[in-house]
Amino acid sequence: YGDYKALDGVSIEIERGSIFGLLGPNGAGKTTLIRILTNITAPDSGGLEFSDDKLKIGYLPEERGLYRKMKVWEQAVYLTQLKGLSKGEAEKRLKPWFERLSMQGWINKRVDELSKGMQQKLQFVITVAHEPEVLILDEPFSGFDPVNAEELKKEILRINESGTTVILSTHNMTSVEELCESICLINQGKVILNGNLQEIKNQFGSSIFEIEFSGSQMALANAIGHQFELVKLVEKNERIKAEIRGDGSVSSNQLLNSLIQHIEIYSFRKLTPSMNDIFIDLVKGQEVTITES
Repeated sequence: YGDYKALDGVSIEIERGSIFGLLGPNGAGKTTLIRILTNITAPDSGGLEFSDDKLKIGYLPEERGLYRKMKVWEQAVYLTQLKGLSKGEAEKRLKPWFERLSMQGWINKRVDELSKGMQQKLQFVITVAHEPEVLILDEPFSGFDPVNAEELKKEILRINESGTTVILSTHNMTSVEELCESICLINQGKVILNGNLQEIKNQFGSSIFEIEFSGSQMALANAIGHQFELVKLVEKNERIKAEIRGDGSVSSNQLLNSLIQHIEIYSFRKLTPSMNDIFIDLVKGQEVTITES
């Protein structure tokens, strides 16, 4: 866009039938990438390749686009017909969605009579009613309370189980961890992290451990040696909970073997950082803060 490069050499591969998380801070380039995926915007260089050129795509944009004065059912049928369905087929596809998501009572209401969350649910149903093979969701949980957000997550999983590839763009890292198999993190137009979600989390938390024990801090220091640093220490009654970070040269079994020779262990576990921790670390360039997994 003029002198501004929204995407810079971004290259990703999304496995068919997976749930893929497209992550990044505001202005990272996610929306531009989605617009390229949906052929709304053409790239200046590079290309886009689908395994099937005739794939049906469903796209729920972050900015909603409903006709506010139009009645809910009339609008749902009209917009679903734009996906190439007849009126009868559109109504047939929409009816089970309205029943499953308890939307029958909205049929004769105007869109502007609905709450933001209800409008979001309506637009989601319109997006998926034509049974797309690729479903792109941009901030789908915006405006939802926890109950409806959980309902939507279940529907996304159900759609994915039927074979639909889901691309999820969201700032809700909890949803990413619950739903996504692989992720791509974009910042300032460039890919800074890409791969299997669990492998990424293991990579960032491979040498961080939480130990609950009784004994002295000196005994702990003797047990962990120079390969580990003490990150956090909390004393409660006669027990001590410590968090230590290693350099990767000592395995879990080696560490545990050393610990039991110096202190009495009550619990021992490897910690995994949350995606929220990793996101903040990579985007802001700060050290990862580990939370309980």
